[in-house]
Amino acid sequence: WEGEVEARETGEYQFKTFSNNGIKLWVDGQLVTSRWRQGWLPEVSLAKVKLETGHRYKLKLEWAKQQGMETMNLRWKTPSKENATALWSEVGEGVDYYFIYGPEMDKVVAGYRQVTGKAPMMPLWAYGLWQSRQRYKTSQESLDVVEGFRSRKIPFDNIVQDWQYWKEDAWGSHEFDPARFPDPVKWIKDIHDKYHARLMISVWPKFYAGTKNFEEMRSHGFLYEPNLGEEVTDWLGHPTTFYDAYNPGARKLFWSLMNRELFSKGVDAWWMDASEPDLMPTPILKDQRTHVHPTALGSGARMLNAFPLVNSQAIYEGQRKTAPDQRPFILTRSGFSGMQRYGSAVWSGDITSTWETMRVQVSAGLGFCLSGMPYWTMDIGGFSVPARFASGKPKAADVEEWRELNTRWFQFGAFVPLLRVHGESPNREMWEFGGETSPAYQAHLKADRLRYRLLPYIYSLAGGVTQESGTIMRPLVMDFPGDPKAPTVDDQYMFGPGFLVSPVTAYQVRNRPVYLPETAGGWYDFWTGANLAGGQTVDAPAPYDAIPLHIRAGSIIPTGPEVQYTGEKPADPITLHVYTGTDGSFTFYEDDGLTNRYEKGALSRILIRWSEATKTLTIGKREGSFKGMLKTRTFNIVLISKDKSVGFSFDPKPERTLQYDGKETVLRLEMK
Repeated sequence: WEGEVEARETGEYQFKTFSNNGIKLWVDGQLVTSRWRQGWLPEVSLAKVKLETGHRYKLKLEWAKQQGMETMNLRWKTPSKENATALWSEVGEGVDYYFIYGPEMDKVVAGYRQVTGKAPMMPLWAYGLWQSRQRYKTSQESLDVVEGFRSRKIPFDNIVQDWQYWKEDAWGSHEFDPARFPDPVKWIKDIHDKYHARLMISVWPKFYAGTKNFEEMRSHGFLYEPNLGEEVTDWLGHPTTFYDAYNPGARKLFWSLMNRELFSKGVDAWWMDASEPDLMPTPILKDQRTHVHPTALGSGARMLNAFPLVNSQAIYEGQRKTAPDQRPFILTRSGFSGMQRYGSAVWSGDITSTWETMRVQVSAGLGFCLSGMPYWTMDIGGFSVPARFASGKPKAADVEEWRELNTRWFQFGAFVPLLRVHGESPNREMWEFGGETSPAYQAHLKADRLRYRLLPYIYSLAGGVTQESGTIMRPLVMDFPGDPKAPTVDDQYMFGPGFLVSPVTAYQVRNRPVYLPETAGGWYDFWTGANLAGGQTVDAPAPYDAIPLHIRAGSIIPTGPEVQYTGEKPADPITLHVYTGTDGSFTFYEDDGLTNRYEKGALSRILIRWSEATKTLTIGKREGSFKGMLKTRTFNIVLISKDKSVGFSFDPKPERTLQYDGKETVLRLEMK
């Protein structure tokens, strides 16, 4: 389709498409929208374009049907008359405003969590690799995958069982299909004891009519009835509805059903899918309001958005009561204010396997974490796959692009709070990308090994999330508020205080521009150790096996030993990479990684400081203790300076080695 628009005034116009499949929009020859979306889940795409009054602009729209229903429309909107923000509610009787001053963004986030609840510690294994697909059809298939990780010595912690482990007509029963999962207890025991891994399982707040759990829920009045009265069926053709998570009694019963069939068998973590809730065959907002209705707390229109909060509450409170000393882990598809207090992470949903989708995940993750909820992740590689990648006989060029897309996505995913691979066919285990000698496999393995070596750094950041209301994945404006360019950078971010991460989000790119904010002492290329001045944009190398990573001067980055899973051995020795050029500090945090005893003070902190003036590294007195803590440990020291470029190595050569027993130690380090 081609047409024209005439601007009646100068300003920023919005062009909004709502479509599935592939869509492209050009304004005066400039491509402003290029998206692909799976056939069963259309999506909005918004382009903002400045137009000048009195000018006519040519529009060109392309839409290509590949699968599913036909959905495509284009709307445009004239510039806003004013910049003021207005808030309103169609159901609220009043609006309470909380103003959290800060003014630093970290203090704003801390204030938000003071109001809505602090984030508890996730278990240590949650920060390792999560492997998933849609779906492992049998218990043996998932065990074969776990064996694949262990036999290849790929660091890995968590296997995920997606939906339909139940019989086809028994959704909501939480019962395993005996034909495909003949001995669930042994299956889970093998995951734990033979392979030293954990299991997360998919649970929906959904019940098929006729199941035992459905009848028990309905007998208490805990189900939404409109679906049943209208005989609504899901996409598999079965009558279905969801439970009323706003009802305290329903939440208790929901957990008891999960406990009886799943937690009692040893399931470690919960994948709470469809927590919008995805109640209708086509989830239109109008229908959601009328069918998630009535709730125990009011109308569907009033309460709808809070469903994922109370659904997570059911699991968190239920598990804490059943197993008080075990940390819950919940992954949910939708979020609501305060989710963090229930041990919940959120992922970005059923995204598509395209470069453009990967690119927008960067800003999506940053926006989410800036909202005050610390734990975000995504389907690495994208969930729904375009036909050219998913066909039984893809072209050679498409195979190469598919492998590179997943490689770049995994490299990015190694530097978000949770590293998680998931998607539809083709399979996503890293050996599926050309075998163990392929560049894609080797690049995946390198990024995964790096993630595991960085666990002491990452877990210390997690300690900061809980103890100090910190944020792991950080837009540049959080750390460089005075830099006028920082608010405009949406494809780079800080990972904790030390790492500047610059994902590669386009095909066959081997260099990319990286903006280095102004900072005392400049920046260091993580891979080479070269010092670079801040306040400039550099052309950073981005070879196939690595994305650009830069370390802020003054950073102290602790890394641990090579491990195959998080609990394999103590984190000893710890290598402290000290990036000189200005003063810096880092708090090294530990606890037992599994229990809730940290809530009663069973944890330790060591403040590590670098003084540029005296060239001294102070490893402070250890504060606190916990059961199983190393009383003495080894610190290896690697010094990086302007005059001594030391790139990252999996086999670092320390300048000094210290046997630390918990007492403050001051080391003078000469620049050689």
